Amino acid sequence: MTKRFRLDGAEYDMEALSPEGRSLVERLSFANLQVQALSNQKALLTKAKNAYIADLKAEIVQGRTGIDIGALFSDD
Repeated sequence: MTKRFRLDGAEYDMEALSPEGRSLVERLSFANLQVQALSNQKALLTKAKNAYIADLKAEIVQGRTGIDIGALFSDD
């Protein structure tokens, strides 16, 4: 079975490309994988940032009021 790739909604046969064209398709594929990995990393870091902000807010409230917000909602 021949390898095929999609570009702008059209499907092409890899064997019809020159060696340079095949190399470009491989580089494009790698770039797409890197973009996806960075997008996943951004989502993870955004989630961590939001958790740090929430923890910092709770720390500020505890410092001002002396009430541990986390203890109010724990199951212990």
